[in-house]
Amino acid sequence: MKLLKYKYPLLFALLGLLILAACTKDDEQMFERTRLFRPVLNEPLMAEGNTIIVNMGNIREANSYTLEISRDSFVSIDYTIETDTSYLVLDATTLNGNQLFWNTIYQVRAWAHADDPNFDSEVADLGSVRTQRFPSILNLPASYDVIDVAAKVTWTRAGAPVTQVKRFADDDLQLSNSLESYDVSTEEEAAGVKIITGLDPSTTYQFAIYSGATLRGWANYTTLEAGVDPMAAGVIDLSESQDSFAVINAVPTAPDGAIILLKRGMTYFLPSDPLGKSITIRGAYGFEDRQAELFTTGNWNLIEGSNIDHIRFIDLILRGEDPGGDYVFNPSLSGVTTVREMTFDNCFINSFRGILRVRGGVMVEDYTIQNSIVHNIGGYGIFTADTDGEGGASIANITLKNSTFSKVNTFIQSRQNSNSIVIEDCTLNEFTTRGGRVFRYRGGDGFNNVLNGITISNTIWGHGWDEGDAGSYEVRFVAEGLSGTTFNLSNNFGTANFQFSEGYELAGFPGIIYSGTAADLWVDPYDGLDFHFKDSGFSGRLTAGDPRWRPDL
Repeated sequence: MKLLKYKYPLLFALLGLLILAACTKDDEQMFERTRLFRPVLNEPLMAEGNTIIVNMGNIREANSYTLEISRDSFVSIDYTIETDTSYLVLDATTLNGNQLFWNTIYQVRAWAHADDPNFDSEVADLGSVRTQRFPSILNLPASYDVIDVAAKVTWTRAGAPVTQVKRFADDDLQLSNSLESYDVSTEEEAAGVKIITGLDPSTTYQFAIYSGATLRGWANYTTLEAGVDPMAAGVIDLSESQDSFAVINAVPTAPDGAIILLKRGMTYFLPSDPLGKSITIRGAYGFEDRQAELFTTGNWNLIEGSNIDHIRFIDLILRGEDPGGDYVFNPSLSGVTTVREMTFDNCFINSFRGILRVRGGVMVEDYTIQNSIVHNIGGYGIFTADTDGEGGASIANITLKNSTFSKVNTFIQSRQNSNSIVIEDCTLNEFTTRGGRVFRYRGGDGFNNVLNGITISNTIWGHGWDEGDAGSYEVRFVAEGLSGTTFNLSNNFGTANFQFSEGYELAGFPGIIYSGTAADLWVDPYDGLDFHFKDSGFSGRLTAGDPRWRPDL
């Protein structure tokens, strides 16, 4: 073998070339050329000032990249950029002397180019990012800084005095065409406040402040829908009343279907004499930073045998003195008494033994809590239907939407069937006491189901309420009944300290378990009732939970 190795070197070299050629040909047949991979980000899109940083992974086979930048999800294109680098800053240099708008959401997409266009990548959606706000002394408007026809513009006094406020259309992003100018008086500048009146309801404006000709900042203000006309028929205007007994005095003579307007920032006593007619109690518009409040040391009641179309509480604080004994409504009536609709909208409901407890022949058809915060509720929970047997008190359809529930001893319980329960876009933490019952339908056979099912979607569940500091958070989710009830579940999250009591689980729920605790997920879920997301990487931050806590891209 050694002699052959040296005697025929040319022969072995030729054999090697033939084998290599064959392998190369086979490889070409086995590995057909394909498109380039779509670009991907090394890190999420990032804004610095009014620039955006795009950091894509470098594709070795790519000759160049194309990026498109849009503000309307690519219905139109603001900029198209051709570049040979995978890292770039979208600023005046890359945008041909233009600059991105401040405080504006942009979408970015990209694709990679090969030496042959047939093998260019598909388009990759790189996501959205908001540019930062212009450095400003102007305060962003709070919810109480706008009403239907006016806005309160405020600023922090620093540097040169503010001399003027200008109004612009919401789409005038260059602030090029002032619709109206308002001079700022010495007194207004000293207070850092200018009230702008004469606005249209349900309209978005831009207000900008100036020191002479120098722009000091701007922000969007969206007025509320047109408020209730205090002079309209059936409206009782208490928006200037500072009499704590005004609601108690107004209800007995109010017509059926009356609307009672209450002054923001004022506390009124909740009536206790039985109600037998439709009524709406709502906070009037105003710039006070606190809602009107209804306070009780007991509960309201209903007139036996009445047939009420609606009872509505809108834009209010409802507060009990004693979470061990007070209710909003607690009727116990032997005769059939019906309420077609009971609604709490944009309310803060606090310190009750239960919000609604019905007994005897009281029947509520539609019970809704929406856009609200519910806190510190005792053993009768969100509602309780508390009479056994045929014809007992019942609540037919329950909707909990766009709301937050915290420190609730018992969630939902009934001794009668319900038709439906819908819980969507809600945030819940300490939602039932440790070892307690979340859904308790305890009426026995024939009276212990939700006939059309329970739907839970886009909700985030923290953990049970450890009232006794025992160090555990487990809850009995399906505590009693509901054996014939279907659960429709989608896009629900639980924290790492969400726990079921053994034997009381709900299959497929919560669905997605977040790796951290409630304290990891939310800013201050216990003392401050601040459920904004501490963890900006939480996958459900844009699609789940009470929308008030979601980040504003």
